[in-house]
Formats: sequence, structure tokens, C-alpha cells
Amino acid sequence: MRMRARTLLTPLALAAVLASAACGSSGSSGTGGGAASGSAAGDACAPVAGDQLVVLQDDKHLQNADNIVPAVNAAAAAANPALVPTLDKVSQVLTTDDVVKMNADVDVQRKSAEDVAAAYVADKGLDSGVSGGSGTIVVGGSNFTESTVLANVYADVLKAAGFTASVQAVGNRELYLPALERGEIQVFPEYLSTATEFINKQPEVNGPNAPAVASGDVDATVAALQPLAQKVGLVFGTPSKATDQNAFAVTKAFADQLNVSTLSELASACGDGSLTLAGPTECPTRPYCQPGLQDTYGLKFAGFTPTDTGGPLTKAAITRGDVSMGLVFSSDGALAQG
Repeated sequence: MRMRARTLLTPLALAAVLASAACGSSGSSGTGGGAASGSAAGDACAPVAGDQLVVLQDDKHLQNADNIVPAVNAAAAAANPALVPTLDKVSQVLTTDDVVKMNADVDVQRKSAEDVAAAYVADKGLDSGVSGGSGTIVVGGSNFTESTVLANVYADVLKAAGFTASVQAVGNRELYLPALERGEIQVFPEYLSTATEFINKQPEVNGPNAPAVASGDVDATVAALQPLAQKVGLVFGTPSKATDQNAFAVTKAFADQLNVSTLSELASACGDGSLTLAGPTECPTRPYCQPGLQDTYGLKFAGFTPTDTGGPLTKAAITRGDVSMGLVFSSDGALAQG
């Protein structure tokens, strides 16, 4: 499961972090058996500094499928047949690049979440071709930019369909999912695998020791989620192509030099073990991080630098050329293309 951190690297913050020689420079943790510079095992995939970050495609599905998906109170969906189909209109067009740009517009360009959502709805034509809505719908949003923007996108499209829709901030999943189940809010922009496992491990469903049922397969995870959701009075719409999950970024200069766009291509190009990795301190022991990269893709690392969870230290270590790659989030606004 991904670990969420919502600190974005603005241009000003990036400059400050890059100026600090200490940040992200703690060197190898010892888990990779070499120095963080990558010089111990060769230099085919040594770090390449650059200002622009790109994510390498997880083509073997190491990460669970955390596609953005509308979660809806089942009673509200039954009473309003247009509700889920209207939300699915958003899922039909929403991509990870869209979410990256909207996050950057709010966190870097300092636009309001409401204005960014309204512009997206208008640009994609989501305010036309929807109808049949009536009644009051409250869309919940969590306490970070992406959730707030998506909640406003949902609300704007619901308004266009005829609903009286509003957005309410409702905190973290431990607060908002019970509120959604009780019908205190009716809609929430959720993440497929994370929601699946949260519901799966609720005491009234399968309990905290239940085996995991989410995976990197979207269809299989949806199939596992549906009966779980029914037990707690929820229904889920169609997952979008947009994801917010753990991802691994390199500089564009690094990717261009090696001509790689996927983690499999990276493994083929980096057989000399010269890769270095940055991420949270638990990365060397977590299956979604260094061990997963080694076991799923056969990647070999010369060293690991402990930084943070997808935050400014990790991104600065990559852009500065201290490490070859690092753990980020797939919808991070810092990944927006110039």
C-alpha cells in the first residue's frame, strides 16, 4: 500500500533544498552494499542530474492498483439512479497526467481548488451531456490538495446533471468512510486498492487479520471490492485511469540517456548494479520498495539513501544527481511537465 505524504516541492523550496549539501546526502544505508554515488559497481546507470522528473512505468504491477474511483453511499445511489453514471463520466476522462497538473496548479501555481476543478470540468466538457439528477448530494474531501480538487470536480459535474451538490471537508479515511457508510456524506473520491483493504479489514467485514485481496490488477481488485462494499452499504463507480500510488522517478535526462520509460527497460539497461535509490527509511524492508524492485524486476542497487516518503528530500536527491531514482507518488504535482 502506498504511504501518503502531501509535501510538494515548489520551485522556491527546490532551490532551498538543492542549496543544502546535507539534505538527502546521508549515503548508503548499507542495504545495497555500496556508496550512494553508484561508483562501486559500475557507472552505466549512475545518477544524472536534471530539473525535470519523470516516472518509470510499473509494467509488471509491483504496486497495487490505486486508481481513483467514486465511492457512493448505497442508499443514495438507489434513490438517485443518475448519481453513479454521472460520476462515471469523470472516470471516463480522468488521467494521472490530469491529476498531476491539477495538483501543480494548486500547490505550485497557487490557484484555488475550486477554480482548478471548474476549469477542468469546462475543458473536458463534463458540464454537458449529463442530466437526470435531483436532490442534495454532499461530496466529501480529505485534508490534502488532490482530494479537495477531485471532490470539487465531482460536485461541479453533479451540479451540471441537476443535483444540488456541495463539498465538505471530512478529514482522513478513519473519519470519512464511516460518514459515507452512514450517509452523512453521499460521495467521495477514493483510491481503489487502499479503500478495498480498509473495508476488508474492518471488524464487521473480515477483520484486521484478513488476507489482502487488492492487487495490481484493476479488474480483480474491483471484483474483490464489490461484495465487501455491499457489507458496509457502499457502491463504487468505474475506476478511472488516474492513479495515486507509489512510483519510481528518475530525471528526464537520465531516462533520455538510457532510452527507458519502464522499470523493465531500466532493469535491462542496468545490469552492472550501478543504480542507487532514495526513499523512506523503511524502503529497504518493504515489499513495495527496494525488495519489490529486486524481486519483481531483478534490479540491483549499489546503495540506498534514506530521505523521506515521496517528499522534497527524495526529489531533491534525484534532481541533484545524488541518486539514480527515488520513491515518489504517481500524481505528485512536481511531475507536471513544464
